[in-house]
Amino acid sequence: MAGLIKKHYPESKIYFLGRAYTKEIVALSKFIDGFINYDEIEKLAEEEQIKYLKKYSADIFVHVFPKKEIAYLAKKAEIPLRIGTGNRLYHWFTCNKLIKLSRKNSDLHEAQLNFKLLNFLGIKTDVPLKEIQNYYGFSNIPVLEEEYAKLLDRSKKNIILHPKSKGSAREWGIDNFEKLISLLPVEKYKIFISGTEEDGRQMHGFLSNQKDVYDLTGKLSLKQFIAFINSSDALIAASTGPLHIAAALGKTAVGLYSPMRPIHPGRWMPLGKKAHYLAISKNCGDCRKNNQCHCIKEINAKQIVDLLEHE
Repeated sequence: MAGLIKKHYPESKIYFLGRAYTKEIVALSKFIDGFINYDEIEKLAEEEQIKYLKKYSADIFVHVFPKKEIAYLAKKAEIPLRIGTGNRLYHWFTCNKLIKLSRKNSDLHEAQLNFKLLNFLGIKTDVPLKEIQNYYGFSNIPVLEEEYAKLLDRSKKNIILHPKSKGSAREWGIDNFEKLISLLPVEKYKIFISGTEEDGRQMHGFLSNQKDVYDLTGKLSLKQFIAFINSSDALIAASTGPLHIAAALGKTAVGLYSPMRPIHPGRWMPLGKKAHYLAISKNCGDCRKNNQCHCIKEINAKQIVDLLEHE
């Protein structure tokens, strides 16, 4: 969204209001001029929150991820133009520009839906999927520290497997990742397993059984993980942050998806010049009642190998 705005209004100044954990990702984009940490704002008394936001002298506030408290804060901070979707009741009281936007039954990708919030600017927001990669602006890539750079083997393809999702997506399953590892010859691929420290504890048995796989869980800061992804060749994961980071960095990114709406790849596929997704063609309605999805687990590991071989 910032990239599209900058294309049409290059002199504009764009701030990103987000949680602290998003800062390192936002910092990658040349289209973002500053980061506002909502975690800091949230700790303040209301009067101080208003004063904090007012100091940016913003002209426009776009509510991309709707949150009632932020909507009321933007109004109290007297930001002149406040944009939100018309299907949030509190936006009727806090925004003075409402965009008609229904995400639930749309066939558009999440990125394309977000672009619709910029209709008020009088710019063309019907951006084809293949063009969205032009608007990331990921040029501020951190340097990978030597202790991690030396883990990479330049005589092989360096592949990151990210099995867990912290509940943000249906998972392919550890058994399937084991099958995938068995199909990737060690003389051709160096394999890394990524995740949080907690992910590492959950996967302890799996990790201890992999003699030719390097365990990265809990070892990298987000900044260094981004640098490591950028220095690697490919990343395989469910619909998670690392998958989308890899796609935006132009790496081979293979997303593993459930065909169930609204978490299907049509809405959340990775977008990038070497991004791919896999999902079986099936009505996945019977998986709605729990977090286990047998449909995503039916994706064949050989399909991923074939994608990696042809990149």
